[in-house]
Amino acid sequence: MDRLTAIGVFVQVVERKSFSAAARHLGLGVSTVSKHVAHLESWLGAKLLHRTTRCLSLTEVGGVIYQRCLRIVTELDDAEVAASELLKTPQGVLRVNAPLTFGQLYVVPAVTDFLQRYREVKVDLTLNDRSLDPIAGGFDVTVRIVPKLPSSDLIARKLAPNRLVVCGSPAYLARAGVPDEPRDLAQHSCLSYTYLSSPSIWRFGPHGETSVAVSGCVQANSGDALREAAIAGLGLVQLPLFIVAGAVEAGRLRVVLEDHPRLETWIYALHARRASAKVHAFVDFLAARFGPRPQWERALRARSNGKAASSRTRSRRTTCRASRHRGPPSR
Repeated sequence: MDRLTAIGVFVQVVERKSFSAAARHLGLGVSTVSKHVAHLESWLGAKLLHRTTRCLSLTEVGGVIYQRCLRIVTELDDAEVAASELLKTPQGVLRVNAPLTFGQLYVVPAVTDFLQRYREVKVDLTLNDRSLDPIAGGFDVTVRIVPKLPSSDLIARKLAPNRLVVCGSPAYLARAGVPDEPRDLAQHSCLSYTYLSSPSIWRFGPHGETSVAVSGCVQANSGDALREAAIAGLGLVQLPLFIVAGAVEAGRLRVVLEDHPRLETWIYALHARRASAKVHAFVDFLAARFGPRPQWERALRARSNGKAASSRTRSRRTTCRASRHRGPPSR
């Protein structure tokens, strides 16, 4: 028999001064209650109760054991209440793991706003580009950016699409030319991310079905470093849009090969199946903040729309100037 159950039954028998009263309270048969108490006595090697047809009393050992058992039952009840509260109300320490650059650019600001809303939560944030085991690392929420997640017992929530783009500085493109096809990359200096399984292979197509071997003068384990190298004109870089969106919007980088889709990847939040309220609240918060149209996508679209509007304005001005130059139409 379960010893914790036997302890709980023993406490009820003592408090209600009757096996039958304890049985009614617990919804058990009297014989079952008696077996639990007998099991506890056998385990301890001591008689706990004096039992007669009219009276039930504690032995000397039983009195000491009852006080210990009562503390155990009270602690278990308190633990149950605490667990219930944690499952209902976001509170306590939330351990989060996220990729370095995405974490710095987007998770840290999200955590700041999240903590403004949930005052009883504290966040322990680990930023690392290496793939860490969420369970072994003790993380409540792990943010991953991958084409496909390996099978596991974790719950995976899609936060936002992650679009890979190839881009270079205007100066580099003016010097080396703009690639029209993925195969043209073989003639370019391509800056590679070393944490990929195949840094020198760039994949195109929704499922990465087209691969191109590339080479260049810089490899790095940091997306930030590769972005800055590309801005400096050292070559082309293939990175998530969220890393280069600001530079593209500012005109320091230009996206190329836009007609050739890259491997589709997603930004996920992983957590255990039985998660607390703080975990569900944080994952819901991230999903609402990032998806389905991430802010880095909106910024890029705004620049594209602005360029298109500027182009239309220049076209109208050119038409008007040409019209004035031709003079009034002949009759």
